[in-house]
Amino acid sequence: MIIRDATISDVAKIHELINSYAEVDRMLFASMANIYENLQIFKVADVDGGVVGCCALKVLWKDLAEIKSLAVDQSQFGKGIGRALVEGCMDKARALGLKKIFTLTLEPEFFEKIGFVQVEKDTLPMKVWSDCTECPKQDHCDETAMECKM
Repeated sequence: MIIRDATISDVAKIHELINSYAEVDRMLFASMANIYENLQIFKVADVDGGVVGCCALKVLWKDLAEIKSLAVDQSQFGKGIGRALVEGCMDKARALGLKKIFTLTLEPEFFEKIGFVQVEKDTLPMKVWSDCTECPKQDHCDETAMECKM
């Protein structure tokens, strides 16, 4: 398995991965246009020349970034791909000089194993909530806020 920066040829698979989770209400939908516009923030997991997972690191401020759009092909569960993707984004965050990363997740146990701790959503700055305006669950969010200091 190789964790690498996403390329144009990965967009269709990233779109498929993210939207397969969105279809079962586990993630927000992402259009092809949105993925192309944000391609530079994505990392992918490549196994034998095929993309089996993706994850994004979105810088929000001088000391804060978000881990988002973590999706792994279900046939690849239990192989450490999700962890490797998040760690790849964390390495990028460190290289950029960021002090803290956070995520909003439906899988807090997964992120706890990587060193994230649960925080109250209202402790995150307002800038964090830009994606929430598009979410149908914004008034009854079921995600857990978690952060990791770098």
